[in-house]
Amino acid sequence: MSNVWKFVISVSVPVILGGVGGLFNVTAIDGWYQTINKPSWNPPSWIFGPVWTTLYVMMGIALYLVWKAEASSILKKTAITLFAIQFILNFFWSFIFFYQQEMGWALVEIIGMWVFILLTIFAFANVSKTAAWLLVPYISWVSFATVLNFTLWKLNS
Repeated sequence: MSNVWKFVISVSVPVILGGVGGLFNVTAIDGWYQTINKPSWNPPSWIFGPVWTTLYVMMGIALYLVWKAEASSILKKTAITLFAIQFILNFFWSFIFFYQQEMGWALVEIIGMWVFILLTIFAFANVSKTAAWLLVPYISWVSFATVLNFTLWKLNS
């Protein structure tokens, strides 16, 4: 497969699946999420779309760099598998938090996601340092989201 197709697939998959996951958020953000208690430092709702789109593009570029790298197949397979696991967790967090409105379970899930993002960063670093660094803003945002998730859970328990 050519590198052009690897790039298109690597970037398109996270952006498209992230957009589908975001569909769970739309009605909840305009409805349920507006009614819950939030901390003063809660970001405005409009910020989430641009931030997540940027992060999904960066994730896709990182995935592409690993996929096309000249590295052992076991390192690449491990890195891509960890990426897939953290991405599945990412996808379902929106469903659990916004659609099911289960802030406690979403907190448990996002902590697991954070762990798998960290493992993915380490695995990506074994293949491409640039790919690993491209995931740093992602784990930073998820770290913030974890603290926000915890705070929302405590404020609304």
